[in-house]
Amino acid sequence: MTREISESHPLLRLFRGMTETTFMTELGIGDPRLVGYVANLLARFVPSQTIWRIRDGEGRQLTEVTAMVAEAESASNTAHRRDCHRHVGDFTLFWTGVYPEALSKLQASDSPDHLINYQVQGKKSYYVASTLDDDQAAVLRRLSDQFELCAFGLSRVRREWEKIAAESMGDSIPRGFVA
Repeated sequence: MTREISESHPLLRLFRGMTETTFMTELGIGDPRLVGYVANLLARFVPSQTIWRIRDGEGRQLTEVTAMVAEAESASNTAHRRDCHRHVGDFTLFWTGVYPEALSKLQASDSPDHLINYQVQGKKSYYVASTLDDDQAAVLRRLSDQFELCAFGLSRVRREWEKIAAESMGDSIPRGFVA
């Protein structure tokens, strides 16, 4: 099950503001459900254990997309299958959008993920999850259809939070300080 963050949580409010501004002004996406989902994804993935939360039937943590998909496809429970596919979509969107520089390590030549395309698999997993979930089917389908645009939007959100961090660090450096 996906952990939801309180709407009043300061981190979610920060991510929602940056995501809304970026998606609306730079991408022309004003869909509140899509923007809210992406902002919530960022907040949910702050604790790193959430990124790696999918486990196999024996309780082992799954760290490769290929293993997560295999777990989803072998699930006899529809809710678990949907949750795994949704997580694969979230996982691949997060890494391709927020930290694309990590993909070379995640998809290293010795990794089972070496031969898969995270964008293609993310789109596919969001699509499958959308067919298994009535409540969020529309937003999951939209994430599947606009995966690349949302990944680009996330890269812009990252740029914004890095700019804010740099500006706040600059304020803490005494005037006249020379490194």
